[in-house]
Amino acid sequence: MYQPKRLFRSEFVPIRNLKYHVLLWGQPGPGKVPLVMVHGWMDVAASYQFIVDAFARDHYVIAPDWRGYGLTGIDGPPLDADGPLGGQRSVGARYTPDADNYWFPDYLADLDFLVDHYSPDAPVHLVGHSMGGNVAMLYSGVRPQRIRRLVNLEGFGMPLARASQAPRRYARWMDELKAFHRGEMALKRYESAAGVASRLMKTNARLGQDKADWLAQHWAQPDGDGMWRILGDPAHKIINVQLYRVDEVLEIYKSITAPALCVESGEDSLTQWWKGKYTLAEYHERLKAVPHVRRAVLQDAGHMVHHDQPEALASLLEAFLDG
Repeated sequence: MYQPKRLFRSEFVPIRNLKYHVLLWGQPGPGKVPLVMVHGWMDVAASYQFIVDAFARDHYVIAPDWRGYGLTGIDGPPLDADGPLGGQRSVGARYTPDADNYWFPDYLADLDFLVDHYSPDAPVHLVGHSMGGNVAMLYSGVRPQRIRRLVNLEGFGMPLARASQAPRRYARWMDELKAFHRGEMALKRYESAAGVASRLMKTNARLGQDKADWLAQHWAQPDGDGMWRILGDPAHKIINVQLYRVDEVLEIYKSITAPALCVESGEDSLTQWWKGKYTLAEYHERLKAVPHVRRAVLQDAGHMVHHDQPEALASLLEAFLDG
């Protein structure tokens, strides 16, 4: 199994009526800019372990599990103290029991509270992957004074939505809510951590066995029946009822004052997902609204660039953050 070079600390922070689970690497200190790293959809904060290990310097890294992911908001009995995260929470009970779907603006608000908690008087570096990259871009335009450097890893946003889509979208949202409450959106369970690791390697063919085995211990945990469950609320599968307003997004992008680095894989995962409904060229056109932005492409990497090329990405990030 992969052996981390830098060990994280795990703590819970009260944010907006939730116990937010946060991983910390390194220590705060003079001259250190806090480095906030936020993960993507159906991922967890521990996903950044490989890039943290690849950094040439010791950074003060703050990585939360978003609401409804990892150990944030789980309402359940504690695990055995010798478990993967040592006496935290099991996944035998529902995430955020009072919520049955998730709203994108909540991620921005959660991040705002988190930044205030860990760096109330100084701006931070902000790195986000995929969904987290979208949050990071929007937050940096809404709270430009809080961000010193911005890094977006494969956070492309969504295709242009039109008002004519609203009736069908609301109907689909309500139908999926009903399906969720009927138990029809449950995530697959696995008999062992090895099964979880196999799933991770199937999703990402570049992920080695050692890293997959390590990630499996943090991406999933055993439930009360001894089966391994993904640490993500199945309610995340429900469609976002809000239409994606590109005009609003571009206005927010224009308000970003921090230097921004947008990193893509060489595989063009955007085109693979959307099959022509949204293209890499459209994404690049949107980035023109960001005042101080540059792009970088990592070859021999897929969407999980921080897993596929942690050393190359770490070097790229440190050069940019020091710029």
